[in-house]
Amino acid sequence: MVTNFISEKAKIGKNVQIWHFSYVGDDTEIGDNVKIASLAHVDYNVKIGENTKVEGQVFIPPLSRIGKNVFIGPAVVLTNDPYPMCDKMIGVTIEDNAIIGARAVIKAGVTVGKNSVVAMGSVVTRDVPENVVVIGSPATIRYSREEYDKKQKEWKES
Repeated sequence: MVTNFISEKAKIGKNVQIWHFSYVGDDTEIGDNVKIASLAHVDYNVKIGENTKVEGQVFIPPLSRIGKNVFIGPAVVLTNDPYPMCDKMIGVTIEDNAIIGARAVIKAGVTVGKNSVVAMGSVVTRDVPENVVVIGSPATIRYSREEYDKKQKEWKES
């Protein structure tokens, strides 16, 4: 029984883990030490940087570019067609060290800046600057990544 489909035309780095029932399409490049959880769909012509973690049920459409050390939470949806159904597509760019919370939706053409956080359930319709946290629908800046890291540290120590 086949549990995954990984295209022979995909370039897979070292120490990559791809869990059950996942799909990786043609001309996709996955960097070293990437983890892709069950039921993830990584379509064709996608680039994922090293040390990135993609949780289960994530949809990454063609033309998406994901940097290094990125976390993409469960059931996140990236889009690539700003005006469905159109033959002209544009991917989403997620820059290095970004965090995308569970069930976030990111509109085609959007860039999520380095070190930024998209909170769970957010709908991102515009570019996210570097080093900020965005929350809501539509997502808006609520605080800095520095404040996020402080809250995370306090939570871990509580």
